Amino acid sequence: MEIMKSFPRQVRVIENLWIPLSDGCRLAARIWLPADAETHPVPAILEYIPYRKRDFTRLRDEPLHHYFAGHGYASIRLDLRGSGDSDGVLRDEYLRQEQDDAVEAIAWIAAQPWCSGELGMIGISWGGFNALQVAARQPPPLKAIITLCSTDDRYADDAHYMGGCLLNENLTWGSVLLSYNAYPPDPKIVGERWRDMWRQRLEQAVLFPEIWLHHQQRDDYWKHGSVCEDFSAIACPVYAIGGWADGYTSAIPRLMEGLEVPRKALVGPWSHALPHDALPGPSIGFFQEAIRWWDHWLKGLDTGVMDEPMYRAWMQEWVPPAPFYEERPGRWVAEDSWPSSRIRHRRWYLDVHGLRDEPGAELQFTLRSPQTTGLGAGDWCGFGGEGEMPADQREDDGKSLVFDTEALEKGFEILGAPVVTLELAVDRPIAFVAVRLNDVAPDGAAMRVTYGVLNLTHRDSHEHARPLEPGRRYRVSVQLNDIAHAFPAGHIIRVAVSTSYWPVVWPAPQPITLSVFTAASWLDLPVRPPRPEDEALHTFERPARAPAPEHTPLRMTQVQRTLERDLTSNETVYTTFSDGGDFAGASLAHLPDIDLVVGYTIRKIFRIQDDDPLSARAQIEQQTVLRRSGWATRIDCHTELFADREAFRIRARLECYEEETRFFSRQWDRKIKRRLV
Repeated sequence: MEIMKSFPRQVRVIENLWIPLSDGCRLAARIWLPADAETHPVPAILEYIPYRKRDFTRLRDEPLHHYFAGHGYASIRLDLRGSGDSDGVLRDEYLRQEQDDAVEAIAWIAAQPWCSGELGMIGISWGGFNALQVAARQPPPLKAIITLCSTDDRYADDAHYMGGCLLNENLTWGSVLLSYNAYPPDPKIVGERWRDMWRQRLEQAVLFPEIWLHHQQRDDYWKHGSVCEDFSAIACPVYAIGGWADGYTSAIPRLMEGLEVPRKALVGPWSHALPHDALPGPSIGFFQEAIRWWDHWLKGLDTGVMDEPMYRAWMQEWVPPAPFYEERPGRWVAEDSWPSSRIRHRRWYLDVHGLRDEPGAELQFTLRSPQTTGLGAGDWCGFGGEGEMPADQREDDGKSLVFDTEALEKGFEILGAPVVTLELAVDRPIAFVAVRLNDVAPDGAAMRVTYGVLNLTHRDSHEHARPLEPGRRYRVSVQLNDIAHAFPAGHIIRVAVSTSYWPVVWPAPQPITLSVFTAASWLDLPVRPPRPEDEALHTFERPARAPAPEHTPLRMTQVQRTLERDLTSNETVYTTFSDGGDFAGASLAHLPDIDLVVGYTIRKIFRIQDDDPLSARAQIEQQTVLRRSGWATRIDCHTELFADREAFRIRARLECYEEETRFFSRQWDRKIKRRLV
């Protein structure tokens, strides 16, 4: 990676600048400006997130925003209301208030003497979400956006529910946000009022997983902020970027299909991270690619960025299944439009002999998966860390119904969303299925290509769930996550179907016996024929960035993932532990330019017994420290989720300390009715 120390424009940094809002609230911004912007105004680029521009994203922010400023842009990192050093309280994700504040802030930025009046938004994850949402509000200065690792559909494709099933990520992410929301503002920025601001946040702290568990179906709560409700509301150009190891990739082809504005898509092998240093590699010169986009739409320069195909993706090749990859082999491919008229769907029928080109006799196959099916799934959304990727699928395959092709005589490639249609029956009114598409090597190693889950009470609609009639036959279609994958000759394609997928998905309230009927069930694969023009695609530059701030590691990151099986209690415990934040390999670090020590640890524990879905229990434990000479704070956060047949139970404890004195303590114990989940 090239670290650039000189740029076309000299840069000055404003550590904190207040952006006033009409209700008296002030938002805290860190700004990078070309040194002569006051006399030679430039377009602005806004990133608007709750992750504390002062400290926790500091090492990430500086290389990105300094690079943009050095290439002639005013680059702004803005803390949401109630986060970082901004005034107010953060009450939930993606509220109307958040969008209103953004519209006001954009108007304020556009009116500054250093701004030309035109603006772009960029963001990954939360910032990618609100870039789409704010674009749908059509503030006049907003001319283009780059959205990374985000979604157009907050219910069907976010960290809360998948296919109508409750994700354990709902608790994990909600717990992380609960902890984040409890961090104090920095006294060096806000002054003596920091304690009053901190206490206000803590006294109005929100148990986020509880909010989201009250909305178990796709109601108006989720429709708000889901731009798929009206793609036509977005009037500015959109560049959507993600990675196959991320949890949000399927939104990108939907955006390409649904939007009517100039748009581009880029999907690499990456996890939930910016593509210049995301794992698995290969990484790309993302900063340079972003400048090509901004120069075209904000400066009117001919960069060629819109002369290239709409949809570009990394065609992944077979690798032996492993929990971590430095790189995924493959090549770049592209389609001029999406959906592509070049894609042809190939069908295989489920059969007693496996997957076959023609339907055979109808037979009934029955299965009750152990509750531990899914331990080889890896994380729902990877961040590039050790142990996150799906492991060899053979253990999970042994707990599933599996249907195999013969060994392929000739390899072929897919691009898009595979769909598995099942004719099935179950013995309970509430059930789900998990479907995996695997690539099986001649030695038997099974790599998961993609997967999907479906709550069968949502078979007709995520808005209007209906219980199942035990024993009745239903035909359902399970859409798997979009993927690009090359199946080699000699390998086997496998469809694996199970009734549990722990710890990715919370189990149904009772063990499920599933019957699948062959001949009336099939797999459709989106087969992509070769495209000779792929050889001439624009070549991405090597990653480049500005220098990161200095930092002193005080404790290096440790990552642990353990699996324990107690053969006396029949309980399986899956534990992950990380004592690392975004501090370049350190879990505790000193940031000398602001004289601040920052540290973070998180432990996730998932328990279940093979034969009892009601034994499921998830626990999240976090600790954060923020301190400098004369000032020290610590935040401890513990959450827990379990359930009976009728209701979910969430318990949480938040304790905050100034020096060693407890500053605040609160506990929650909530019971939330299960609604066909």
